[in-house]
Formats: sequence, structure tokens, C-alpha cells
Amino acid sequence: MKKILVTGGAGFVGRRFCKRFLDAGDKVHCVDSIVPMTGGIDPSAGWALYEPRDYKNFQFFYEDCRSYFKRETADDFDAVFHLAAIVGGRMMIERNPLAVADDLAIDAAYWEWAVSARPKKTVYFSSSAAYPVSLQRPDQYCLLREDMISREADIGLPDMTYGWSKLTGEYLAHIAHRHHGLDCVVYRPFSGYGEDQDDTYPFPAICRRILQEQGSPCIEVWGSGRQMRDFIHIEDCVDGVLDTMDRIDDADALNLSTGRFTSFKELVTIAARLVGYDPEVVGLSDKPEGVFARAGDTAKQISFGFSAKIPLQTGVSRTLAYLEAGQRQ
Repeated sequence: MKKILVTGGAGFVGRRFCKRFLDAGDKVHCVDSIVPMTGGIDPSAGWALYEPRDYKNFQFFYEDCRSYFKRETADDFDAVFHLAAIVGGRMMIERNPLAVADDLAIDAAYWEWAVSARPKKTVYFSSSAAYPVSLQRPDQYCLLREDMISREADIGLPDMTYGWSKLTGEYLAHIAHRHHGLDCVVYRPFSGYGEDQDDTYPFPAICRRILQEQGSPCIEVWGSGRQMRDFIHIEDCVDGVLDTMDRIDDADALNLSTGRFTSFKELVTIAARLVGYDPEVVGLSDKPEGVFARAGDTAKQISFGFSAKIPLQTGVSRTLAYLEAGQRQ
């Protein structure tokens, strides 16, 4: 039995990791302060896809991970999945950037603690927002490769304060490995989605709108609707991490992506047709849309033996079924 720490463990990504380790019989310490608009869910309210309180090997700490680090001196963690971050949908990133910038303090506190606690492995979740926005424009975009962020090259401007914080977190991971010998790996997930994701994110919000407005002649999306993302199912993300984490120990980065650009208009069309109608998709110019095109190159993932398995249409179908079942309850 392993001892696992998951910071931000009550969030969308954290809940999935917790389940994998709980099912494996590992002892899971889940730390989360349930910040509003970040998708965290208090375990005492129950989690949608499983009940964590049914597991005797689950221990929840309802607190900011920074206070947890100040009092927790255990040095026997087999792995830490550092997911804690202030982030939400595009509205949170663009309209409350100073709140998101608090991630700088969260990551600094983690790495300072890790140097003392010395977990056997740190899995650090960065973000595709760390990539230069200059490579994600309408007139210049491409699949984003891991080596496009390099300590030896000029640093491109990342996406808002969230991108800056994650870029800094990656640098701290390199420092922790180089100067303190910590075993760590960095992941850059792209647009992860899944059935129980919070509606502040575009994927579930669009799927819910498709169901609520079923049969409508038009469906609205934020921005132009032409903006494109690389949608990867959260279970593929978890598989990618668990399949590769023990093969990287030097804070090197790996994308979690499918390598496919999908516009929000295309996403609406896929979801609507699964429900049985074909509306016109109308963009809302007064709502933020973020960068124009963001998708991740998959060559390095494939070299490590991982590729995403769940087709987007399958993931959309699962989400629609989940949301529809919730509406009937």
C-alpha cells in the first residue's frame, strides 16, 4: 500500500486521481480548501461518480494546502500529485487575474515543503496555458511541442497570470530536481473534460445548453466560436500520467493531448447531432474566447507509449447521458 498526497484533490482532476489510488488500496491524503468557482466539491456533500467516504483509506483535509504544508512534517509520501491551483473557466482567468496569480504562492509553498518532506515522486500539473500565445494566433498556429518551452531559449508570453504561474511552477520543478535531487515530472494537460466537470468550463456548459435548448434554431457560444481547442477526456489524462510518470524523474515536461484542433462550433454541432438536431451556432462577441488555437503535439507522448483512446464523440455522448440523467432526477 502506497501513501499518496493529492493537493487540490477535491477538484475535477483530483477526484479522478483519488479514485484510482483508492481503488488500488493506497492511502490517500486529499487536501483542498474548496475555493469557489474552481470546481472543488466537499466530500461531505458526496462526489458525483463515487462516494469517497466509503473508502477507509481516504483522509480529507479541508484547508489551504499552504497551511497543510506548514504543519505536515511527514516524510513518507510515495507520491505527491500537486494539482492545487486557483483556476476556473475563461471568465475566471480573464476577469480575476490577481486571484489566479495566487498560484505563484501555492507552488512556492509546495516546493519549499517538498525539499524538506522529500516525497519519493512529485507529479506537477502545469498547463497548456504556459505555451507562448504568439503560436496560437489566427494567422500563426501549430501543434505545440514540449520543446517550445525551454530554459535555454527566449521565453514567449504565456496565457495570462495562469500561464505565468504555471511556467514559474515548471521552473521551480527544475530547481527542485537540479539543486535538491527531487524526483519529479511535469505535465501540460490541454482541454481536459469529463462528465462531472464544473459548468464554469466550456465543455460541460455547452453540453448542458444543448440539452436545455434542444430543438432551438440556434445555440450561442462565447467568442467567435471559431476558436479551437484540443479536447482530451480526463480518464485519458489520468492514464497518460500513470503510464509515464515513473519514466521521467528530471522535471521534464510531457503534453497530455490528442493533437486534434476542434472549434467550439464543431463541438456544438457534434453534441447537437447526438441529441437529434442541427442548430446554427452563433458567437457572442462580448464574452471572452481566449487564444485562437491551442492543441498539443503528441509525438513525445507516443514515444513514451501513450496516446489518448477516447474519441471526442464518445466523450460528448457520455457527458450528455450523464447530464440528462441528472435532469431526470
